[in-house]
Amino acid sequence: MNIIPNKCPICGGEVTVTRIYCRECDTTIEGHFAGHPFTHLKPEQLAFVETFIRCEGRIKRMEEELNLSYPTIRKQLQDVIRALGYEPPSEEAEAGAITEERRKRILEDLEKGRIDYQQAMRLLQESEA
Repeated sequence: MNIIPNKCPICGGEVTVTRIYCRECDTTIEGHFAGHPFTHLKPEQLAFVETFIRCEGRIKRMEEELNLSYPTIRKQLQDVIRALGYEPPSEEAEAGAITEERRKRILEDLEKGRIDYQQAMRLLQESEA
């Protein structure tokens, strides 16, 4: 079975499916059909997603199966996420790290007497948790 291309092999433009045919009942349907987001993935990205699902999303198992390092698998996963139209969270946001802006605001509040030392420490520690 052939996979529907998402790019024109001649000019590289985006392809729109306009006709569907059923061999069983000889029915043809014409129109403009939207593709699934996965149709925008490259073959190697689809293979990565299949492995990810087979490994139940466990990166450790993927490391063993693909013989790749954690950072390489992580990068490939982020590439797939972007190809699907999403932006993966930064490592800092994922780890719950405090943003520079938040840290500055807490220190400014401490300097201006809006909060005391204990409150500042608690806020900084909560932001990192």
